[in-house]
Amino acid sequence: MLLDRLRHIGVSRIYGVPGDYNLEFLELIERTPGIAFIGTCNELNAAYAADGDARMTGIGAVLVTYGVGDLSALSAVAGAAAEGVPVVVISGMPPLHAVQSRALVHHTLADGDYDNVMACYRQFTAASARLQPATAVMETDRVLHAVQTLKRPVYIQFPSDICYVDVDVPAPSPVSVTSDPGLLAQAAQWVVQRLAQARQPVVLVDAMVRQYGLHDRVVRLCTQYGIPYAALSTARTLLPESGPLWLGQYGGQASAPGVADYVKGADCVIGLGVRFVDSTSGYFSQDLQPGALVDVQPFSLNCDGRNMQGMTAADLLDAVEQALKDRPPAHLSRPAVRPDPAAPVSSEAQPWGQAVFWDRAEAFLRPGDIVGADNGSSMVAMLHARLPAGCSLLVQPVWAAIGYSLPASLGACLAMPDRRHVLFIGDGSFQMTAQELSTLLRHRCNITIFLVNNGGYTIERMILGPQAAYNDVANWNYADLPAAMGGDMAAVLSLKAGDVSALDNALAQAERHEGLAFIEVGFAPMDAPAGLAAMGQAVRRYDYGLETPELP
Repeated sequence: MLLDRLRHIGVSRIYGVPGDYNLEFLELIERTPGIAFIGTCNELNAAYAADGDARMTGIGAVLVTYGVGDLSALSAVAGAAAEGVPVVVISGMPPLHAVQSRALVHHTLADGDYDNVMACYRQFTAASARLQPATAVMETDRVLHAVQTLKRPVYIQFPSDICYVDVDVPAPSPVSVTSDPGLLAQAAQWVVQRLAQARQPVVLVDAMVRQYGLHDRVVRLCTQYGIPYAALSTARTLLPESGPLWLGQYGGQASAPGVADYVKGADCVIGLGVRFVDSTSGYFSQDLQPGALVDVQPFSLNCDGRNMQGMTAADLLDAVEQALKDRPPAHLSRPAVRPDPAAPVSSEAQPWGQAVFWDRAEAFLRPGDIVGADNGSSMVAMLHARLPAGCSLLVQPVWAAIGYSLPASLGACLAMPDRRHVLFIGDGSFQMTAQELSTLLRHRCNITIFLVNNGGYTIERMILGPQAAYNDVANWNYADLPAAMGGDMAAVLSLKAGDVSALDNALAQAERHEGLAFIEVGFAPMDAPAGLAAMGQAVRRYDYGLETPELP
């Protein structure tokens, strides 16, 4: 029943780790066509992989064992909650007879309490349930309805002794959320009126557009009425990043050149699911005109101090588009805010460092690539890069867990095997989740991984402790890891680059390579992409109230 329901909502892979309480469920997966189990090295990485899969396909799933597996995965599940990623977490738990008798079993605190893990998960999920035969179908449908509607993780505990209990299973009901027609019409009129009065409107895009599949609706609205749009870091690559209406990335004072000034001058800001988080707003440096924001959320609208409930964002965009159908595009002309790209500098004229590396890395990307970037130097660089058409950017700016991108790229690779994947990850981040390199190798994923080795946590050095030992990490022999992790070195490319010539040679080889390419690039500890120092200063001021770093 549960596997059929998962297949019905689009799950075709379940990531996880075997444990004695979920083995019978794994046996069922083995015999269920259309759904595969992807074993990972630990539950944290499994949940990150499910997150990456869900961002590509719309839904992800992870299987853990009770207690130790649950809590290992919980940080990644919390990250999915923070970023609005629909992931179904299934926990194989001790048998119901043990729960009912409060038996003292392993993977618990040996105190008879079987509610503490559920209490943890309730803080980070949209719905949760412990299945029992009498209510299993109803509870499963309730929880899966929540993950589809609210686009956040959900949690199901599956006692080990009920896997083979037969239950009557009705056909699944379609999941739909309808809008109140009268309230929808009123809300659409508010938005249309604001647009008609606006001298300089703009659309700000956040992760809601990914969550609810609003891409085409937003493009049609902006194109039809000539409204420029910008994307927060959580929404990069969701809409086309070229053409006269694309402004660039918006993040307050950390915006792409000219974007913050344009948004500041806008008298009508259509915010699509916008949340001004510190890391997506240049540490709360967003500067909008008073009353300019028209705040569209998944099921509500705030406009001119008025709140309207009872509608979906999709229906609202459709209603606004219909109302504007016969109106001429009023705002097609606007000043250019993005400078023309600088002419490339020859290799001979560029000293080795991250500046030349990120220029080369940007040029290495192809249209349609899925680009992962871990928190820190890599994410800052990619958020300011010009990505080719059709690229998808896989980042986690809100939860901002270092190490997220490697297992998330595993999920993205398996979800989209026909696209090329490129990952940029620092040495400190890589050491968090490095085990999943072995899973990428095992599944022969088509990915190029750039390991940025700058001797530790450069983003932390930019905040405090530029020379402090606590920001150091062990210097692994990174380029040897593919072989150590079981990679077929006849099919794997593993290289190191420490100067411009070696980088150009490595990029040329990687460009021709199909499969996994691992390229370690080495830099000085304080060498960083443009923007990282300013980010460090903003974090330092906000967290510690310090204007300048301590002296070495």
